Amino acid sequence: MPAMMKAAIFVEPGRIEIDDKPIPEIGPNDALMRVTTTTICGTDVHILKGEYPVERGLTIGHEPVGVIEKLGANVQGYQEGQRVIAGAICPSFTSYGCQNGCASQDGGHHSHGYKPMGGWRFGNTIDGAQAEYLLVPDAQANLSPVPDGLTDEQVLMCPDIMSTGFAGAEAGGIKIGDTVVVFAQGPIGLCATAGARLRGAGMIIAVDGVDERLAIAKQMGADVTLDFRKVDVVDEILKLTGGRGVDVAIEALGLQQTFESALRVLKPGGTLSSLGVYSEDLTIPLGAFCAGLGDHKIITSLCPGGKERMRRLMSIIAAGRLDLGPMVTHRYALENIVDAYDLFSHQRDGVLKVALEVS
Repeated sequence: MPAMMKAAIFVEPGRIEIDDKPIPEIGPNDALMRVTTTTICGTDVHILKGEYPVERGLTIGHEPVGVIEKLGANVQGYQEGQRVIAGAICPSFTSYGCQNGCASQDGGHHSHGYKPMGGWRFGNTIDGAQAEYLLVPDAQANLSPVPDGLTDEQVLMCPDIMSTGFAGAEAGGIKIGDTVVVFAQGPIGLCATAGARLRGAGMIIAVDGVDERLAIAKQMGADVTLDFRKVDVVDEILKLTGGRGVDVAIEALGLQQTFESALRVLKPGGTLSSLGVYSEDLTIPLGAFCAGLGDHKIITSLCPGGKERMRRLMSIIAAGRLDLGPMVTHRYALENIVDAYDLFSHQRDGVLKVALEVS
């Protein structure tokens, strides 16, 4: 009988449950990570609801912090027992897509080398991180050692939330002195706000409808917070910018309403940086789009992966430039993950991020 572990498994739309699974057998280029802490992402909720399809029986989750349990024969420069993280996006770095700078769209060994979202493997195309053990493919490229002195919770946002939020700021091409708005201050939006500050934005406007999130947005670097329940956000932003519009609008929710508002407040020649996971078709309003003649850029991002990306993010935390601790609002044991999903998917009790303590 193979050795077994506990894992959160997608059963059917509406059901993710803890069950027993064999501990993965690794190949020569892989590593086995003993997961110590992980979390639940909004994308996992899309999977739970059946809005993003995955195979039944798949282990969910893509945000691992842990310890190397076993190394494949070809993996060099690491030691068993070493604390590591791996990015939610874990490309092979061998495909044409990867070597052309599109590692998140890694097409593997297909002749053309591109696959939409192909670099996202954990909890999508292979078993994921909400388990006691995780197989990390192409470990040489994807394992990143955790600096001494940093706790699991301090680096828990690096594999996805921090990387994704920062990607929105980076893809937007924020320059020193730019005016930036971030629509939605969930975990990704808050990291986009922090990323805009680190990129040197002159004024950062944060939009949400939850007081606690707007307060954290101030901690992350927002200069102005707007509550969409109380004001017409588009009108307020145009007033704040003297009618000019913002240089960069970041959409971090994935709804028609926020996407459209982001476009309506964008200056001619501005950039809309979209981070949302959309579950239905989008419509572009003709006026806001200037009939296609406004020199706008609309860019989407799937967060970068790989050990160098993770190293850079952890270096920001180790230097004390950013504290994402306030985002962890709840803690659960892995065995209670069904309760954690219920809390997170219904956004109760002020939840932002749940730390799942595994071992």
